[in-house]
Formats: sequence, structure tokens, C-alpha cells
Amino acid sequence: MSVDTKITKAHEAFLVMQNHSLDERAGWLEAAANALEVNRERLVEVGQKDTNLPEARLNGELTRTVFQLQLLAQEVRQGEFLDATIDHHDPDWGMGPRPDIRRLNVPLGVVGVFGASNFPFAFSVAGGDTASAWAAGCPVVHKIHGGHVELGELTAQIVIDALQEAGAPHGMFSAITGREAGIEMVEHPKVKAIGFTGSVPGGRALFDRATSRPEPIPFYGELGSINPVVVTEQAWDSRGDEIAEGFVSSMTMGIGQFCTKPGLVFVPSAIADQARNAITHALQGVELPGKMLNDRIAEGFAEARHHIDHLDGVTRITEMDSESSDPPAPSVFYAQAGELGPDAEVLHTEMFGPAAVVISYENSEELLRVLGHLPGQLTGTVHAEHEENIEHLMTSLAQRCGRLLKNGWPTGVTVTYAQHHGGPYPATTALGTSVGTAAVSRFLRAVAYQDFTDADLPAPLQDDNPLGLRRRVDGDWKR
Repeated sequence: MSVDTKITKAHEAFLVMQNHSLDERAGWLEAAANALEVNRERLVEVGQKDTNLPEARLNGELTRTVFQLQLLAQEVRQGEFLDATIDHHDPDWGMGPRPDIRRLNVPLGVVGVFGASNFPFAFSVAGGDTASAWAAGCPVVHKIHGGHVELGELTAQIVIDALQEAGAPHGMFSAITGREAGIEMVEHPKVKAIGFTGSVPGGRALFDRATSRPEPIPFYGELGSINPVVVTEQAWDSRGDEIAEGFVSSMTMGIGQFCTKPGLVFVPSAIADQARNAITHALQGVELPGKMLNDRIAEGFAEARHHIDHLDGVTRITEMDSESSDPPAPSVFYAQAGELGPDAEVLHTEMFGPAAVVISYENSEELLRVLGHLPGQLTGTVHAEHEENIEHLMTSLAQRCGRLLKNGWPTGVTVTYAQHHGGPYPATTALGTSVGTAAVSRFLRAVAYQDFTDADLPAPLQDDNPLGLRRRVDGDWKR
């Protein structure tokens, strides 16, 4: 079946999906979740053959995938993402008589999703982008990542079969493979939004295509992040060894192939030598679990690490292994903040693997200046003691990071209501989150109805509230 045919069928499914209740739509997500759980053993087995990920990691990621489908099914049933809002006619409204006007969110249409290389379940076929698009009421055409095609095709077939058995419209989900197919999907006029997780070059190329169409569409791309960590002198004096061990654990988790891996660690110059020694000590005995995800990622990491190693003003803290080693030995470099200007490449180069740069700063003014040079990030972390005033530091990080952490580490992104996984460019290409219940809002748009009779209104906006939704009525929240 061609890409055009799959997208056309997805559009036909979109028109039908609107006639189904929220409860039915939630059931489709639960059916997909149940099917993945039932086929867990087979999926993990194929995942081990198709990727270099260990069994425990794949099982954990599959559990997360099932959970987020179930959580979003609950969100669909509650219906709060519809944001149903009612303003009744008011002849005494402050700026003159107000008409009866009511608003709710509606789904965009067909969503194209690109699977991620490093999360073959959670950010791929039935992952967060797909699940949140379904929750919004949108069908999905998924482009399977080339790094795990066999697993992607198996997952897709399991999902398609489950949706059909659950009574979902035919075409609500389909999968495609290949670079050209992905480009065709982005440019297809019936596709109304794109979800993407990948690299800056690939993501930016697709983003440019999506926004240069005759009808530009939103492109929700997660492209890259270095995730700065700032350590204060008091924090280091209080628990330096603990911080060094936590950093090494987070940096090497999953062989450093997480988008939230800490890639820059800022430490006061007064304790820079201690920090370097403690990190070197913490790295001793670290054993990486197997090979990197695939040869392409391993090569890209080696190139980025080689580039950092040859920058002026950058020195090695640890000895580097051969650039062809897989898994590579963890690598840590060192630079001084006073030597880094706005275009310093060490502040803009992501090493997608087990490597990071320690940067020493003389004072808070120098630290804030260098943080101001950073591009958009997914996360920003501060290690400080409770009595310290970190207001200016957090303000600076909040201007360029989507999630702020104190005295923790950014790897490990939980799926929940308040989660935000996104940030200013190039962390993401559009404001929004790809993780958590708020991810649904990316695939919705608002429609207002003015002066309609109650019988002509969609059920969420009718006066008797047949769906039992929590709504804002004349300014007040009511259920």
C-alpha cells in the first residue's frame, strides 16, 4: 500500500473517529496497551535482535509505553483536554452586550510520527507522540526508524490488529518505512501535524519542509540538548563525592544515549581540581552495558567527541580509547568559562554518548554570562544547598530550559500530569511537551460556536453537560 493510500485512509478514519464517544476512543488506547503487554515476550525478543539494548532496558521501556497509553486513555475519558468553555449571553457585560459563545478543542487531523532511534518502544510506533495524537482524536501514520525496522513492523502489526479487534476505524494507524516515504508524509496535504524525535540536521530538514508547504503545518520536533548542570561551591563542599558519582551514573546511563544526558557540568574554579579528580575516580570500574544503538550513532558520537577533543581551550580529564571502540570508554573534558564566547562550539556541540565537559567558573557573573550563550535545552540542573540564594541562576536557566531540577539528575523522564519534555530551539522546534498528559494539546485546535441553539452544539458544550465534563461556565469552573 502506497504512502498516499495510507494517508488517505487515515484521513477517512479521522472523519469517522469524531462520531465515536470518548469512552470508545479511550478503549482503543487500552486495546493497544493490552496487546503490547500480551506480546511482551515476543516484542522484547525481537527488540534484542534488532537493537543493542539489553532485555531489562527493553522490558522497562515497554512497561512505560503500556503505562502512558493507559494514562492517556484515562485523560480521554475525563475530557478536560477539550477545554470546554461557555459564556452565556450577557446584556450587561462590561464592554457591551455579550453574545452566547462557547469554545472547545477539536483534533487537527492526520498526524505523521517519526520514531526515535534510542527508544524503540516509548518514542516509536506506539510511543508518546502516537498515543497523544490518538488521545486528541487524530489518526497516525508512523514512519518506522531505520535502526529497528523488524521490531517496528512487528509492533505496528500488533497495534493494527488490536485496534481492529477493538472496533477502531480502519486506517486509524498505519506504518511506513524509508527516507523518501518520510519526506512524502511530511509534504502530503492531508497530514496536519508532525511529531519527530531525532537529530538536529535531520529534524531541521523536515521542519523546513513542513513549514514551507503551501499549507504550513506544526512540526513538533525534538532535535538536540546538552543539558547543563551547575554545582555551587557549598554543594560540592557538602557532598562532592556524591555529586561526582551521580553525574557519572547519569552521563553513562544507557551508554549516554538519552536526550536528557548531562553534557555540561559547571563547577567553581576553587574546587575544579577536586571535581576532576572525583569524577575520574567515579569513572573507575564503570562498565557500559553492551554496544551503542547502531553503527551510525556510534560513528556520530566518535565524530562529535573527536571534534570536542581538538577544540582550542579544551583538555581531556580522562584518556580516550580508539574512535572505533564500541562501546566507547566514557570521556570527560575540561574548559574554563572565562575563555568561552557566544559562539564557543563546546557550548553548542552535543555528544550523543558517554561524554561530557566540565567547565569551571570564577564567579556568578561569569557563570551567568556563559549560561546566556547556551541554546535551548530540555533540562537544566542545579546542585546547591538549601540556604543558598539561587534565584538569578534559576531565572537564567528557565529562559533556555524546559525542565529544571534541583539536587537530582535529568535522566529518567517520568510520564505524568505535570511533566514537560521540551524547550526552546533546538531542544524542540515548537513550544510543547512530548511526554505526559499535556502532550495531547499539540494535536488540537480551538473552535468557537456563537449563538447556536443547544441542540445544534457539540455535546461537550450543551447546557446540561451530558458528558459530565469539568467546564468553565461564565468564568467559573463547574462539573
